[in-house]
Amino acid sequence: MSLELLTILDPDGKAQKGKDPNLPAPVLQELYRLMVWTRALDDRGLALQRQGRIGFYLQSTGQEASHLGAAFALKDSDWLFPAYRQPGILLQRKVPIEQIVCEWFGNAGDTSKGRQMPVHYSFRQANFVSISSPIGTQLTQAAGAGMAARLRGDDTVFMTFCGDGGTSSNDFHTGLNFAAVYKAPVVFVCENNGYAISVPACKQTNSESMAIKAEAYGMPGVRVDGNDLLAVYRVCKEAVDRARRGEGPTLVETVTHRMASHSSSDDAARYRDAAVYEAWKQKDPIPRFRAYLQHKKLWTEAFEQECQEGAKTAIANAVKAAEAQPNPGADSLFDDVFMNLTPQLKEQRAELRDLIQKGGVGADVGAFPL
Repeated sequence: MSLELLTILDPDGKAQKGKDPNLPAPVLQELYRLMVWTRALDDRGLALQRQGRIGFYLQSTGQEASHLGAAFALKDSDWLFPAYRQPGILLQRKVPIEQIVCEWFGNAGDTSKGRQMPVHYSFRQANFVSISSPIGTQLTQAAGAGMAARLRGDDTVFMTFCGDGGTSSNDFHTGLNFAAVYKAPVVFVCENNGYAISVPACKQTNSESMAIKAEAYGMPGVRVDGNDLLAVYRVCKEAVDRARRGEGPTLVETVTHRMASHSSSDDAARYRDAAVYEAWKQKDPIPRFRAYLQHKKLWTEAFEQECQEGAKTAIANAVKAAEAQPNPGADSLFDDVFMNLTPQLKEQRAELRDLIQKGGVGADVGAFPL
């Protein structure tokens, strides 16, 4: 158990002596590109909400290194049980941007068929389990999946995320306790970003840290600089390897900051000290990792332009394609309820089709309520 904040990159981007994992140059450049694209995706998502083109958005601004560094430690066959501030993992796992954007609109191209709020993704092809709004539910789900994998004898690892507010949920206790008792191969990542909506972390717990809570459950706990992608990767890689060896779960606390508001429905300026925001802005993980690449002679203006323009073009094309998609068909209401439609559902579907044909339903119901 260590309360020390583990870090590799100094504020100027230089790796501390003997700590650099020396990842291959193409991998480092790809990780940087993913951070840039994640920030661009968030910027466009919020802009669309402010324009009234989608109903809601949640940003991960300032937390790109935390979730990308963590997920990079996994194999593609491993599973993710996310919270709602890890969009970069979808890009990392090659989910088409158009599918991501279609989820914002809840249109016919949305894998959830418009049944979820925006930014509550579910992508089976990426082993990315459906996000739910209640905090903490994913922790017990990951613990259960990990217990099942251990019983099957396979070497799959499960990574799940929550915020500092999530540690106050009953699922935090249940998930960590079960995972520890049954040595489930789970890595619990608590992204301590300072706030659970408007409640600061100091009012979530009187513990010295979130990581120290692991001691009560009988698992390792570690604190890491969440704005240092390399440090997050190293810590999570050790936790993933430990889980894969059958040695049980780990709690990783990534210390970062939510630079944006909680969501498009929130105004952080009402409760966050401007000086705190400005101090954390100086620790932005993207310029910090860019400086690291510059020290290694892996960054150029041309590379930066390629990353920025590539993101802008890809996202613009995805938005254009998504807005051209129709809404989910009325028949989709009856899909996925049962394996085979019951007689009652068939009757209701026929009745709805008849009403639509007669013009009795289908009118615009107005904007998203949030």
